Amino acid sequence: MSDAVIRVENLTRRFGEFVAVDHVNFEVGAGEVVGYLGPNGSGKTTTIRMLLGLLEPSDGSATVLGFDAFKQSEQVRARAGYMSQKFAIYDDLTVLENLTFYGGVYGIRDKTRITRTLDLVGLRGHDSTLTRTLSAGWRQRLALGIALVHEPKLLFLDEPTSGVDPTARRAFWDLIYGLAESGVTILVTTHYMDEAEYCERVGIMRDGKLLAMDTPSNLKKNIIAGDVWEVYADPLEKGLEVLPNVEGVLSVSLAGDHLRTIVERGKKKEDLVKGLRMLTVKDVVAGEPTLEDVFISLAR
Repeated sequence: MSDAVIRVENLTRRFGEFVAVDHVNFEVGAGEVVGYLGPNGSGKTTTIRMLLGLLEPSDGSATVLGFDAFKQSEQVRARAGYMSQKFAIYDDLTVLENLTFYGGVYGIRDKTRITRTLDLVGLRGHDSTLTRTLSAGWRQRLALGIALVHEPKLLFLDEPTSGVDPTARRAFWDLIYGLAESGVTILVTTHYMDEAEYCERVGIMRDGKLLAMDTPSNLKKNIIAGDVWEVYADPLEKGLEVLPNVEGVLSVSLAGDHLRTIVERGKKKEDLVKGLRMLTVKDVVAGEPTLEDVFISLAR
């Protein structure tokens, strides 16, 4: 992609014998919202820290906004925003004082810029609120505002909604897409599978390796090798034992009050019901593949 804002080639980081990021390659285009999905310890944060020049790569290279991510890290950080997992917010300062302080770090003295940032993240009216009294969702908004106060064109968000309730998470993603519509490129890490569905493209990390990167729909279409059926039967524990032995069944997992089954394409409902004749089958309904299915399939 010729207008790549981020270009990563064989990026690798070792800590002694441990390989945290293992020869990763990807590009992010201007204005994209790209998700970096994976469990804790998969290498997501280490990747971002290298892209910001905070860690020197052991091998490979990366350019960010046209600059070498490590050799020209000052130029990168001046033009990019970064919201880390544990952003330093001063609890004894107000919302406005925190924003003003961090704006000063970037040399911003214009009060209208600070006010514009308050409006952007929906914090107007909370200017005088002490940060220690904010809920987790409102603290995340403040952390986002601090990352945006210098009006960057590229934003790194490292698990930005960790620890907040579903309503706050949804509101936060509305903010993210508002920023993208204004032309900001966003790379966001998450371990929430449902959040990754919001992204235009998703990279899936595991054990330092980038297993795949594509749109959520393409990942589900190309990685999942069969059809999904939701099986409602009693007892569930017996179903977990029986279903893997049914011809054509590729995987079985427990999904709350039922069993989620991936079968060879074309396998019929009746075939599954026959295989469960020793159980009480309540229903078998067609399901849709998810990114969790993709991750499990790739990890396997």
